[in-house]
Amino acid sequence: MVSLWNDYSSTNAYDEMRCCANQARPSSQRLSDYLDKLGRTALEVRKTAAELAIIEMGITFTVYNEEGNIDRAWPFDIIPRIIDNKEWLSVEAGLKQRLNALNCFIDDMYNEQLFIKENLIPAYIIKSSKNFLPECIGMRPRFGTWANICGSDLIRDKDGTFYVLEDNLRVPSGVSYMIENRVITKKVFPELLQDLDVLPVDDYPAHLFEMLLSVAPAHRETPRIVVLTPGIYNSAYFEHAFLAQQIGAELVEGDDLIVLDDDCVYMRTIDGLAQVDVIYRRIDDQFLDPEVFRKNSVLGVKGLIRSWKAGNVSLVNAPGSGVADDKVVYAYVPQMIRYYLNEEPILPNVPTYLCSEPEQLNYVLKHMQELVIKPANESGGYGMLIGPHATQEQIAEFRQIVKAQPRNYIAQPTLALSTCPTLCDDRLEPRHIDLRPFILQGESSYVTAGGLTRVAMNKGSLVVNSSQGGGSKDTWVINTGK
Repeated sequence: MVSLWNDYSSTNAYDEMRCCANQARPSSQRLSDYLDKLGRTALEVRKTAAELAIIEMGITFTVYNEEGNIDRAWPFDIIPRIIDNKEWLSVEAGLKQRLNALNCFIDDMYNEQLFIKENLIPAYIIKSSKNFLPECIGMRPRFGTWANICGSDLIRDKDGTFYVLEDNLRVPSGVSYMIENRVITKKVFPELLQDLDVLPVDDYPAHLFEMLLSVAPAHRETPRIVVLTPGIYNSAYFEHAFLAQQIGAELVEGDDLIVLDDDCVYMRTIDGLAQVDVIYRRIDDQFLDPEVFRKNSVLGVKGLIRSWKAGNVSLVNAPGSGVADDKVVYAYVPQMIRYYLNEEPILPNVPTYLCSEPEQLNYVLKHMQELVIKPANESGGYGMLIGPHATQEQIAEFRQIVKAQPRNYIAQPTLALSTCPTLCDDRLEPRHIDLRPFILQGESSYVTAGGLTRVAMNKGSLVVNSSQGGGSKDTWVINTGK
């Protein structure tokens, strides 16, 4: 039988499973051999089984386009991505360190602002941030932790080094798909998972529940937790419902909650009003409370911020956390780690040019065809320019946009995202990937074993977002015993 790997041609990027000579990496040797023994036909059968399982389990995501909101089956590739646990331990420590520093920074920005007073970041960057909320000044959530849940996007460059591409601190999503990917993989490769020591990911809901309990108002002995969703038309509604069910919390919308004159939040139930202590909110800041933010919001709860400030309810993540979820602020994270923690960063940033700095702006304008240009506060891969893949007209148009609003843009070199074998028709081909691990911080910290590996399903593409045609695969952090 002809080997699956004979015609596998890795690119100039770091391949997660195969070395430059098309040999299996030590951590992936057993998986590589196993796939080869299965052969093309058996892999196709298992791919079909995975697709049927996704439909039966109702795993969907919503795409917004001109035709309206379309629910689609979750795009999944059955070939897992493997990371050796010895390497992951360092990544895990780096993620905990990073979120700790980010929370120190957020707390500082809404209180003493020492980072600004020490001239470590220009004051105008914070003042001009659309995610800095003056309404939060003076607040101190429990344990000084504003961003209790973070999804940091990691990539590998050609030399195999992990870099942090960005931090998602407002309402990070994707963790339910990480868990469901493992469920599907157990159906597809049950015998292989029994043979390898793969670290679990299904313990995330338990850790999430423990974190939510830990940040509840101190005076509440048996806290009631709810998950606040914008509703069924939100692209991540599947995840909202999934997590609420997993942690045994009520899934509520804004109309289900009310703040009374005692500044406490109550949930409407068939037995009457029940006080709520912790709200895991999946609604953006501006829609949380029409009394404080957008007056026309029908998604939030009037008086919610008042209750939060009174210490009667905990909001996860806390309003205002997005001040650190800014790609301009991202450039200052290594300095935050040194300043607040007196440590050297374990995980490096991607080199970043700040268009708000005249010298760096000049460089960016001259080298746009080589760089990735990103807006400071967009997500989902929207509003960015990938210079090497852009036309001259697109570059010229973007040059004018950046010149008009330099504060709102950063630029980074076009890194060669690592690749992983992906089943394309009946053959394995390399596709670019990233990784979104999830970090929890309350009374203690926790990092998922791996995370959500997102895949650019189109050949040569660097865009992994599901909203723009990307898919995902299971991530195995394994103990090799070596």
